[in-house]
Amino acid sequence: MASRLVLVLGDLFIPDRAPFKKLLTPGKIGQILCLGNLTDKETYDFLRQIAPDLQIVKGNFDVDAPNLALSKVVTHGTLRIGFTHGHTIIPPGDADSLLITARHMDVDVLLWGGTHKFEAYELEGKFFVNPGSATGAFSSGWLPDGEEPTPSFCLMDVQGDVLVLYVYQLKTDANGVENVGVEKVSFRRSSSQAAS
Repeated sequence: MASRLVLVLGDLFIPDRAPFKKLLTPGKIGQILCLGNLTDKETYDFLRQIAPDLQIVKGNFDVDAPNLALSKVVTHGTLRIGFTHGHTIIPPGDADSLLITARHMDVDVLLWGGTHKFEAYELEGKFFVNPGSATGAFSSGWLPDGEEPTPSFCLMDVQGDVLVLYVYQLKTDANGVENVGVEKVSFRRSSSQAAS
């Protein structure tokens, strides 16, 4: 499959609070991986306009979508990318549990949601990404007291065995002005992994 941008987002919950909507234009994104908790048809329809290839897994609040899979695997370049909401991973967000899930799914990259907080790291040759909540939806138990969720999503550009992750976060400065910050994180599958 040729290189194409892949939008990764999850835990939307609040469709009318979509700070990144103007950044998401049709024709630029080839696929969307939604990590659950889409919760309404209007958001589904909006995402379908952005990219016709919309892959969704079931979140713990997607009660009106009983037929969604709990996890899926897609392939981009030579990378196998697994994605799940995260509510089935026990303990939630635990690095060892995520590693076990990645091994079980036989993936190079594991995307998970549920915590509403962006994370990206490598562990034992695998890459783990939580895009956070695209709407900055409140989450209990994941953030330190007094810390507000930061709306965020990720764009992935995969070429061969290299994944470049662009992380978009809506940050508020000391004067209350909101700005979108973009960070870049790269992952390359090692040649020893490619041989296995």
